[in-house]
Amino acid sequence: MITHIVLFRLKDRSPENIERTAQVLHSMEGKIDELLSLEVGVDVLRSGRSYDIALTAKFDSLEALGAYQIHPVHQEIVRYMSEAGEASVSVDYETN
Repeated sequence: MITHIVLFRLKDRSPENIERTAQVLHSMEGKIDELLSLEVGVDVLRSGRSYDIALTAKFDSLEALGAYQIHPVHQEIVRYMSEAGEASVSVDYETN
């Protein structure tokens, strides 16, 4: 199993925009077969080092993650986040 985590910092860090963007990310659920689970969380501390939104997704394999990356629904999200986002970091790791 592959766990894919992405943290996003938005250009507009207002609570309303953060919530709207979290809903956009969450909209992928059920639309991409390879995506086994999706969790989207909004930061509650809002410290200077915080990112605004965390996305955690699970996949059966690296191949499934690759299929997700090029899926048209995910590509729509990538375009949205390239406009809305200021910065992002990610990590992908294998679990049993």
